[in-house]
Amino acid sequence: MKRAVWLGIGMLLAVTGKVAAQQDVQFSQYIFNGLSVNPAYAGYQENLHLHAAYRQQWAGFPGAPKTGLVSLDGLTNAREDRVGIGGQITWDKLGPQESTSLYGSYAYRIPMNEEGDRRLSLGIGFGFTQYSLNGSEYEYRDANDPFVPLGKVSTFVPDARFGVFYTTPLSFIGVSVLDLFSVARDRKLYYGNGVTYTTLNKTRHLYVSAGTVLELSENVKLKPSFMLKEDFNGPANLDINTFVLLADRLWLGGSYRTGIKALGKSNLQTNLSSNDAVSVMLEVFANDNVRIGYSYDFMTNGLSGYQKGSHELSIGILFTKENPELSKVRCYKYF
Repeated sequence: MKRAVWLGIGMLLAVTGKVAAQQDVQFSQYIFNGLSVNPAYAGYQENLHLHAAYRQQWAGFPGAPKTGLVSLDGLTNAREDRVGIGGQITWDKLGPQESTSLYGSYAYRIPMNEEGDRRLSLGIGFGFTQYSLNGSEYEYRDANDPFVPLGKVSTFVPDARFGVFYTTPLSFIGVSVLDLFSVARDRKLYYGNGVTYTTLNKTRHLYVSAGTVLELSENVKLKPSFMLKEDFNGPANLDINTFVLLADRLWLGGSYRTGIKALGKSNLQTNLSSNDAVSVMLEVFANDNVRIGYSYDFMTNGLSGYQKGSHELSIGILFTKENPELSKVRCYKYF
């Protein structure tokens, strides 16, 4: 088992690289939808799982990011539930820039014990992103400025992702790399008048996350977790989360997000604040198969006085098998 875990992590580190670019989309409620950051999550809940989320970041700030996501994953029932597949559509808008991504994920799930409740999953995802730039949303002085596109211009870019996900009934650890092809080409939009327009480039991102569930009593459980996000260029982001589960129906929790120096980067500004945001989250199970979530982020950096926080809504629906006992572990309530 240790050899398999370190082999997967080694493969991830071997494909990482350094380029200057933007950060990937950030969801506060990622802990309830691992597919958004790791393709090896596909099929983890051992039932068909539908997840949707919408995030309005920095409410009241002109051109602030808006993001929507819909994902679906489950098992193929091939070779004793060893194969998980999933699909995800993500839409993101930042000022005049817009991107729409479509990814498919495949995960091979290796049982690590006889009961099958400890598994190591290796996952890979392929897809593409349409990057768009809308010139009508710019404010400019010269009405005929050739460097401002007339209307919307766009381009399609293929990409891939890879991940490792190890789970037990009460814990998990995941490592993944997204945007594997990001250094293979520039994110440029070509316009008919011969002018080349560029959008914010994406870079490879490394995600490391882990969490566990502690049973404090029959009706109270504690779930601490963390996620480290590294883009190999700017400060890394660290999320520290804590949730309390009451009577298997209500999750109450919070998260602290901060920037940290990692990988010995020497080019970072020393006068930047590492504080980012504090989140409060509420997750309610309407029944055993439907989860509804809301989170609110308080900015703790220099933007705090210029916006009204970030709102995020999510819903998760689990389509269970006809015989619920066929699901070996009901981990979906925890992760």
